[in-house]
Amino acid sequence: MAAEAMAPAESFGPSGRRRRDPRRIRRAGVISAAGRLRIDRSGRSIDTGRSAGTARPAASAGPELMRIDAPAFWIFVVPDYEGGRLSSHDRDVFGAARRLADRDGGAVVAVVFETGEDLGVAGADRVIRFDDEHYAGYAPEARTAALEAVRQQLAPRHVLLPDTTVAGGDLGRRLAAGLGEAPATRVHRLRPDEAVARGDGERSDYSRRPPQIVLLAPECDEPVSDAYCYEARPIDAPEVAEVTPGVHDQGLLPVDPGAVPLAEADFVVSAGNGVTDWDAFHALAKALGAAEGGSRVVCDAGSLPRERQVGASGTLIEARCYLAFGISGAPQHLQGIARCEKVVAVNTDLHAEMVKRSDLSAIKDAQQVMPALTRLIEAEARET
Repeated sequence: MAAEAMAPAESFGPSGRRRRDPRRIRRAGVISAAGRLRIDRSGRSIDTGRSAGTARPAASAGPELMRIDAPAFWIFVVPDYEGGRLSSHDRDVFGAARRLADRDGGAVVAVVFETGEDLGVAGADRVIRFDDEHYAGYAPEARTAALEAVRQQLAPRHVLLPDTTVAGGDLGRRLAAGLGEAPATRVHRLRPDEAVARGDGERSDYSRRPPQIVLLAPECDEPVSDAYCYEARPIDAPEVAEVTPGVHDQGLLPVDPGAVPLAEADFVVSAGNGVTDWDAFHALAKALGAAEGGSRVVCDAGSLPRERQVGASGTLIEARCYLAFGISGAPQHLQGIARCEKVVAVNTDLHAEMVKRSDLSAIKDAQQVMPALTRLIEAEARET
């Protein structure tokens, strides 16, 4: 077993032909939100070399730092980057951008409107940041003007955005309308000569040559491997003519977390068969301002409504934080949380699958943890 684990995914035979180990390649795959195995066929997760113009430093203990000093062209990525954090959808878009850039010696430029987490890990060679007050919140006119300014400055081959309802989808369509071109929308597969999008009620695929503006669906590509880190070299933002906004952001309206659909919730507190104190569960969810979810067993028993079921037979969620109480972690449930950024599990079973999946675990009875956590949140609220 040790020898097999150390074996490379690719090697060369006596004749010089490349030989692949399918078992190693399969183990390099990840599970998609739909529960299917997704295998990185781009070669990024296998040490096979990079495109021309990319310098490869000597191997080190951490990720390799990739530098592209003289790119042949630019690919823009405009992530949603909400709160200075990349969503899983943003990372998929960066993966698609790297596929386009790496093929012909290009480089990826991230254009963002906030400060936040490192974009080099996501795959950005350069970063242009507009972070003054004119671009804060919902400012579509100002952001469109800024994008047009950098587009004219660098003349990118493509501008890629996540096809989301408010941020990327709105911004991309505004930019395309200003250019007088039809963007490619809901694209789930992007190649240099083809953009494939879903239509006809998700029953058909439509293919076209990629236009300059491409709006990408979730899981359009694999995120960049954590074996690589890109330079994310800052580029000075160009001067942008001041725009008189027609839309003024008045902030977010208060929303009842219980009314938020699970698929759209950022924070989900979920209950499994190990939860018996439902008053404590509801009180904790309210104190955290989180949406409630549950396993199939809980919903079958009527403890939570059916629309609150998380899993392959319920709702696939993409929450930034998923807090699971007393959930063992059946495969169907784990498929439902595959795209959650952080998972916290509270369970009495150290060997539960949910504990193995989690980023942080507390091996404790949920009935003890829930009221204690609620008291702590309420005490902090009184102090502030």
